[in-house]
Amino acid sequence: MTTNPHSDLLSIAGKTYRSRLLTGTGKFKDLEETRLATEASGTEIVTVAIRRSNIGQDASQPNLLDVLPLSRYTILPNTAGCFNADDAVRTCRLARELLDGQTLVKLEVLADTKTLFPDVVETIKATEILVREGFHVMVYTNDDPILAKRFEEMGCVAVMPLAAPIGSGLGIRNPYNILTIVENAKVPILVDAGVGTASDAAIAMELGCAGVLMNTAIAGAKNPVLMASAMRKAIEAGREAFLAGRIPRKRFASASSPLDGTFF
Repeated sequence: MTTNPHSDLLSIAGKTYRSRLLTGTGKFKDLEETRLATEASGTEIVTVAIRRSNIGQDASQPNLLDVLPLSRYTILPNTAGCFNADDAVRTCRLARELLDGQTLVKLEVLADTKTLFPDVVETIKATEILVREGFHVMVYTNDDPILAKRFEEMGCVAVMPLAAPIGSGLGIRNPYNILTIVENAKVPILVDAGVGTASDAAIAMELGCAGVLMNTAIAGAKNPVLMASAMRKAIEAGREAFLAGRIPRKRFASASSPLDGTFF
């Protein structure tokens, strides 16, 4: 484990990144706010809902890539809004066409509109097809250690367990599940969904996660640009704390200054 945060890079599908914060592009009031918040976050990977965003499908509408250019960001197309494997696979194929053959995608197949929990069966079906077709899949799933390992074994380049329901802001509800997933993984584990504030992001990183993806926590804040900056610092602080190695938890006090060799 490196102790130099400046050489501590995130690697996904053979490409390295300095930032471990991934951000979304939905829910901002306009493209200018999207641009400013994204810049403040320091992110290098920006996820885009292909079914809800214009990145070239409609020449008459504002293009997201005008404010988030491919020369500066890795655009991570996602399948938000898909409720079955067929739609998710079709959306990934469309993204590959729109982004000149890019194969890195975020796969999410939702079970229903109330919980927005993943439909695991449909997600597995979509994963099998996409991996077979040469896509590099970053998969959204439950915080289930068994499922997380299954997706890794299927060939996903990153596994993204939820911290809490999408957009809930509840923070990490099952930290020991996340910890178990991280400890057993050989691919990056990135918390996805449920982060509400900077301390949630820091906790995810202190658990050893490779990164955090968030949208609502930033875009839904009263001041999205300021919150984006806060999240950037939280991710960095949490990662450094993980690398530093925290002290063990103890039931009773432990003196800060040793008593051995003191004079009374």
